[in-house]
Amino acid sequence: MNTALVRKRLVIGNWKMHGTRASNAALLTGLCAGVAVVHDCDLAVCAPFPYLAQVSSSLAGSGISWGAQDISKHEHGAYTGEVSSTMLGDFGCKWTLVGHSERRTLHGESDQLVADKAVSAIKAGITPVVCIGETFAEQEAGRTNEVISRQLAPVLALGAQSLSQMVLAYEPVWAIGTGLTATPQQAQDVHAFIRAQLSELGVPQVRILYGGSVKASNAVSLFAMSDIDGALVGGASLVAEEFLRIAAA
Repeated sequence: MNTALVRKRLVIGNWKMHGTRASNAALLTGLCAGVAVVHDCDLAVCAPFPYLAQVSSSLAGSGISWGAQDISKHEHGAYTGEVSSTMLGDFGCKWTLVGHSERRTLHGESDQLVADKAVSAIKAGITPVVCIGETFAEQEAGRTNEVISRQLAPVLALGAQSLSQMVLAYEPVWAIGTGLTATPQQAQDVHAFIRAQLSELGVPQVRILYGGSVKASNAVSLFAMSDIDGALVGGASLVAEEFLRIAAA
C-alpha cells in the first residue's frame, strides 16, 4: 500500500520569538479570513507562551489549531520558568514542538531530553512535533543519515504506540533562516530514510514535515515528494498570505 495516500498534509507555523498583541491580532485575523483557500490540509500555529491565550481565543472555530514551541519534561514542581504538559493541556493545546534545532543548539538539549519531552506531551494528550536535522558541517561530511539516526534513537525506542501519536519534522540546520533550502530530492531522500525506520516499527503513517526556509515559491515542489507530508514554517508563517499560500499548495 502507498501510505502517502492516507497521510493528510500538515502545515505548522513556528512564530519563534516574534509577536506583539497588536501584530498577532492582525496576523490571526488574516489567517481566519483566508483559511477557506486551504483544503485537505491541517493548519496550525505555534506561538510564544505569553500569547497562547490570545491565539486560542482568536482561532476558536476557525479550523486552525495551535500549539506551543516547547514543553517541560516535568509535570510539576520546583522548575522555575518551565511550562508543563498538564498546564498546556489544561486549556486545549494540541501541538508542541520539541527538540527544535535552536533549543538543541542554544540550550544544549540532548536527544534523550527531546524524547522525554515528547513522552510528557503525549501523556497530556498533546501531539509532539519532534524536530531533527543536521548542521552544514555534518551535511558536507556526508553524515546526515548518521546524525538523523542518533537523534531519532531515543524516540524510536519509545515504541510504535508512542510514535503513532507524534509528528516528526526534518529541519536541516543549514537551511533554517538562511534562505537556503534542501532541493526537493535532497529532502525526499532524508524523509525516505526516516520513513524506512518508521516502517520497520510498523508506523509508516507517522507524518514527517520538512522545515527549512519553506516559502510559497518552493512549497509545491517540496510537497510533490512522496514522503514529505507538510511543512514546519518559520519566517513565512508571520505573513498571513504567504503562510496560507504554502498550506494551499
